[in-house]
Amino acid sequence: MSAYVSAFELFSIGVGPSSSHTVGPMRAALDFVERLRASGSLTRASRLACTLYGSLGATGIGHGTPDAVVAGFQGLEPATADPDAVRSAWTDWPEGRPLLLAGVHPIPFAKGDITFAPRTRLPGHPNAMTIEAFDAGGSPLSSQTYYSVGGGFIRRDGEAPRVQARPFPLDFDDAQSLIALCDERGITIAEAARVNEEALRTDAEIASGLDAIWDAMAGCVEAGLQNDGVLPGMLRVKRRASAIRAQLEAAEADGHRELPGEWLGAFALAVNEQNAAGGRVVTAPTNGAAGIVPAVGMYWWRFLADSGLGVGNAVTPHGELVGSALLGFAGPRSLSDAFGAASAGAWDEDAVAEANRRRGIRRYLLTATALGSLFKANASISGAEGGCQAEVGSACAMAAGGLTAVMGGTSRQIENAAEIAMEHHLGLTCDPVGGLVQIPCIERNAIAASTAVTAARLALRGDGSHYVSLDTVVETMRQTGIDMSTKYKETSEGGLAVNVIEC
Repeated sequence: MSAYVSAFELFSIGVGPSSSHTVGPMRAALDFVERLRASGSLTRASRLACTLYGSLGATGIGHGTPDAVVAGFQGLEPATADPDAVRSAWTDWPEGRPLLLAGVHPIPFAKGDITFAPRTRLPGHPNAMTIEAFDAGGSPLSSQTYYSVGGGFIRRDGEAPRVQARPFPLDFDDAQSLIALCDERGITIAEAARVNEEALRTDAEIASGLDAIWDAMAGCVEAGLQNDGVLPGMLRVKRRASAIRAQLEAAEADGHRELPGEWLGAFALAVNEQNAAGGRVVTAPTNGAAGIVPAVGMYWWRFLADSGLGVGNAVTPHGELVGSALLGFAGPRSLSDAFGAASAGAWDEDAVAEANRRRGIRRYLLTATALGSLFKANASISGAEGGCQAEVGSACAMAAGGLTAVMGGTSRQIENAAEIAMEHHLGLTCDPVGGLVQIPCIERNAIAASTAVTAARLALRGDGSHYVSLDTVVETMRQTGIDMSTKYKETSEGGLAVNVIEC
């Protein structure tokens, strides 16, 4: 079975603050309701009960888990729901108000219908939840246990790991086999990912879908750079990205050179502040680590894309593609758009620059997808299962490899960059203060974004040969996650979570 996970699953648009504790439970609740509907039992339901186990029970309130469950019960989907409607769905539930199951069937509901069992850990996964439906007489209609396995992915208890309905054309299960097939076919890692995406979508759908993912990421960066104030929760953490943006813009207006490294950190802070506020965010591969891939992508877009260094698939003023044309699929801005005025002798440099950036970002996201798939298949991207190394470490490796790709790196240099990035996050704990995705999560994304850039630069200075392989580091991360105490795996029972006074 191929390790590959589609870019449109690994990068999914949803709401904050957590993919495993917000997006996943919301999808589980929605799935339960839709199954009630499909079985004809929806209108027979008179009461629902949900129990949150393990990590979901331990940090669920801080992560907005019960709010997400109620939103899912009401038929809301993470990708389209108003974040404000999700944010307080359970927290502000008024006594005596009926719940519209699937948005159509009213049933009695109280906040106590969602219970927390942090000390009970089910064998399937640390993030477990059981949902039950009862008829008017109290007899059970349906019961299902779900596991939120990271990145917004869910699995029903007793269900085998999901197998891709259509086999991917390029099958790989680790970094070694991925590089081997790239060498054999003379293609890049991004091109291999794109060929697999073609099993599911047309060229135009792939391009427009990747552009939509990037636009959502960029929109999250921009929103975070503009918003100020205090984040929700008892910690009263002050937003900083907006103030940093103002400082950097003032410095540049005074004639100081641009400060790419400081902008990089601001980009990451912006995304994770939006996430902490429960805003619209893209899993990359999780919400807790959602700032790294967008920040490094924006860093390339703003400071490196026009440098001419290894952009890949660049368009010349004569309409020629430089480098492999495999990623030059039609997108929302086609080549005819970019060169629409050519017959009149005009040249739209802005349109060409935009087209080149779009191609680079697609390469970046596809490369990151292939790398993220390896972590998901062979280790974990869940903080409750592997600690923060599984979330921020994986995201850092994805961003490092993606940046190396758009800077013209070879497959071996990309693998080297990802290995460097992951190696130096091994053992990283997930110990959110107050059960909130704020301290240390927000700053940690900014630091990891900087690490990703450093890893890419180191890899590009070499020839791709290195002592420790990416596969070795992935396996080490898996083993470390198994050995790590549950205190350090998204339970807020150890580390900073118990040593920082909440006030």
